Amino acid sequence: MKEFDVYSLGNALVDIEYHVDPQQLISMGIDKGVMTLIDEHQHNHLVNYLGDSHEKMACGGSAANSLIAIAQMGGLCHFSCRVAEDITGQFFMQDLKKTGIATDSHLNMDMAGVSGKCLVFVTPDADRTMNTFLGSSADLDDSYVSELAIEQSEYVYLEGYLVTAENSRNAVLLAKQYAKKHNVKTALTLSDPSMMMYFREGMLEMIGDGVDLLFANEDEAFELSGSKDLNETIESLKKYAATFVITRGKEGAVVFDGDSIIEIQPHPVKAIDTLGAGDMFAGAFLYGLTHAMDYTQAGQFASLASSKIVTQFGPRLETRQTLELLQSYKDSPV
Repeated sequence: MKEFDVYSLGNALVDIEYHVDPQQLISMGIDKGVMTLIDEHQHNHLVNYLGDSHEKMACGGSAANSLIAIAQMGGLCHFSCRVAEDITGQFFMQDLKKTGIATDSHLNMDMAGVSGKCLVFVTPDADRTMNTFLGSSADLDDSYVSELAIEQSEYVYLEGYLVTAENSRNAVLLAKQYAKKHNVKTALTLSDPSMMMYFREGMLEMIGDGVDLLFANEDEAFELSGSKDLNETIESLKKYAATFVITRGKEGAVVFDGDSIIEIQPHPVKAIDTLGAGDMFAGAFLYGLTHAMDYTQAGQFASLASSKIVTQFGPRLETRQTLELLQSYKDSPV
């Protein structure tokens, strides 16, 4: 019996959400619908420009959001990250610990740095645009990787955003090395189309000789395969992963379980905020696989969970909502 269902390595960011219209994004010089890395000066400029108009603030980052979903469902997780010993870093650690996620990163906080933040802009069409100042997360390196926690986990879940720096890529490679050493399955999310567009060589290095499970939305999968054809992309992804998921928004998802292609039906809803939808899908899917669901069931549950989160603002549900969602699926499987 493993101590953890999922170990993850990712950027530790405090998500700060704003509601804006597309014209405001243009006036701020922000590319809509993608994640863009910014420096501290740009971050401070945007915060000063926007004033005190944010809606929500929560500990986040892609992998952290997925782990929080798993933990809310009753799963056991361990998260390795890097934050500074500032107000933002303290907020992140307190918020993370409230979810019951294990971590030892609080023992090695950056004394002189600034913790990472992600400005999330939600437009009326429910699209999310992110401007990310990595702060101390940019210095995440292999010293933060816990071999002991990996050994005690069923899955290692790795965040594609870590591709942007050599030190964080090396941390991913070390985590994969430990996973292979201890026969632990590896899962990787491609995170954002821009990661494949601008860091393709590094992403292929992180994928290496393949992962056990790959998560991608349709745009990310197309960037990896070099094709806009879904069938061609599905065949291409088989070279990179033993199993994979391609999320398709309103069209549901496609799951490859190693033998067959499984069509996962969507749950039509009125989306108001797509922030965290992919993270929720990955979290619910990993929860399912580590709690006796097969790939079809995990995909159905993940589709249900991600459809719920887009109907409200913010990257996560309340624990009560998550547990109700899990119970409703168990009572009436799709």
